[in-house]
Amino acid sequence: MLKGARERWVRTGGVELCVAELGDPGRPTVVLVHGYPDSKEVWSQVAHRLADRFHVVLYDVRGHGRSSAPQPLRGGFTLEKLTDDFLAVADAVSPDRPVHLVGHDWGSVQGWEFATVRRTEGRVASFTSMSGPSLDHFGHWIKRRVQRPTPRRVGQLLGQGAKSWYVYLLHTPALPELAWRGPLGKVWPRLLERAERVPGAGYPTASLPRDAAHGAWLYRDNVRPRLRRPREDAYAHVPVQLITPLDDMFLSERLYDDLERWTPRLTRRTLPAKHWVPRSRPDQLAAWITGFVTGAEAGRPAPKATGRYAERFGGQLVLVTGAGSGIGRATAYAFAEAGARVVAVDRDAESAARAAEMARLLGAPAAWAETVDVSDEQAMEKLADKVATEYGVVDVLVNNAGIGLAGSFLDTTPEDWRRVLDVNLWGVIHGCRLFGRQMAERGQGGHIVNTASAAAYQPSRALPAYSTSKAAVLMLSECLRAELAGRGIGVTAVCPGFVNTNITSTARFAGVDADEERRRRKRTARLYGLRNYPPEKVADAVLRAVVRNEAVVPVTAEARGLRALSRFAPGALRAVARLEPPV
Repeated sequence: MLKGARERWVRTGGVELCVAELGDPGRPTVVLVHGYPDSKEVWSQVAHRLADRFHVVLYDVRGHGRSSAPQPLRGGFTLEKLTDDFLAVADAVSPDRPVHLVGHDWGSVQGWEFATVRRTEGRVASFTSMSGPSLDHFGHWIKRRVQRPTPRRVGQLLGQGAKSWYVYLLHTPALPELAWRGPLGKVWPRLLERAERVPGAGYPTASLPRDAAHGAWLYRDNVRPRLRRPREDAYAHVPVQLITPLDDMFLSERLYDDLERWTPRLTRRTLPAKHWVPRSRPDQLAAWITGFVTGAEAGRPAPKATGRYAERFGGQLVLVTGAGSGIGRATAYAFAEAGARVVAVDRDAESAARAAEMARLLGAPAAWAETVDVSDEQAMEKLADKVATEYGVVDVLVNNAGIGLAGSFLDTTPEDWRRVLDVNLWGVIHGCRLFGRQMAERGQGGHIVNTASAAAYQPSRALPAYSTSKAAVLMLSECLRAELAGRGIGVTAVCPGFVNTNITSTARFAGVDADEERRRRKRTARLYGLRNYPPEKVADAVLRAVVRNEAVVPVTAEARGLRALSRFAPGALRAVARLEPPV
């Protein structure tokens, strides 16, 4: 039983369904339907996160959990009978208002039936689908690829055929039942924990072997009949939100390529996660469900960000340091255009406020400005506490704040070294330590981006302090990437190269007077201006790196060239390092 839930029993079609409710019944009702071989407890973490805003309903599908099984089992799990069950639950928990439907795995397969058949019109207000296609859509998907085979389509068929290995086994007589009631049922929780990083906490329940044995009839009663003769009228009559885990070992994301044909009102989301997202990503699911249901209740479509990566970052929380100008500002704007919530951090309060305001105008559902010096350990600790308390755990952290310092080693004072290392290195360390720990403790993945530089691997007689700080950031990122990979947290070091930002106008030059420093700043700014590589391109590289989980990203042509030389011809770089810079 779910903690704090109210239980009732609903009788339908010769079975009794165990129904659990959380939250205020006067609020919009969200019905969560579980998949195979689960029970309603798979939704417990998501349900408790939704209960403050909605009337949340979960039920054990017939033959699962505490619900009774049909007799006989054969023919007792057809989609038609499962639709009867859903309507009985909906009528019991929300007789006067349509419900918002959320399904995972076979709960999603069922949900597609509920969202497309005529007899449920008016009883469903919206549908959120994850990791479970419509069998009718799947059948048409297969037919189109068989009738018009191309190398790509044949590859898609073969790829999904390989991922569906378990479906063939579940159609074999008696074998699945014997396996689940025997060794597989005992080792399944450990398999999930290892393969998917799924936490326990009451899941799976003790009824797993029986649930899995009964649930084999979901496949036997439905898969072959529907794939052979898919419905021609399987059009969704409600808005649909599709959430696709990109690392799903059972389903290819290509299955949903043609979905707009069947779903005119479709919102797509993607997650860098495996199959069991209700357990591994409850915070993100709860946020997306909340936004989608709230929009449907208000009679407006879900907000659609226009950015290239909107499917991936919509609704996620992104924190960018140094967001008041240059690469940081461009990165904050790029995430805003992708529909992310943005925390713009800068030591200049006005610049941070302007960045947050513009982020909202560009598409961020919410944006906040925070004023912090990243080199101040206590200030960063307060920021991390405030962000976690008021906005939530950060999904993407961009440690971008940095300062420039040029001048020979002998002219660079200890104070110069302390300042550049405090900002460029310790600022990154503080961000990674504080926000990275929050990501790790949450256990739902995330990504850290650290802005290094091509100077990290290009030695220079003119940039000893700056290059040292950036080389340390690069190595720190590589070390963190190795440590946090097991927690589902990616780490990327971005090495931009010569980018036209205002860092040149604020850079320090050691060993020269004020007049000479101003002259060198102007000279350097002109050189960067002639190169004129925009920070927006770096921002795009940052988003792309997070999507691809890249380790080191040289951005400009010169950064890529120097990276190659550092690996294959380091002697050439050492020779270049001896040259006097043109400033």
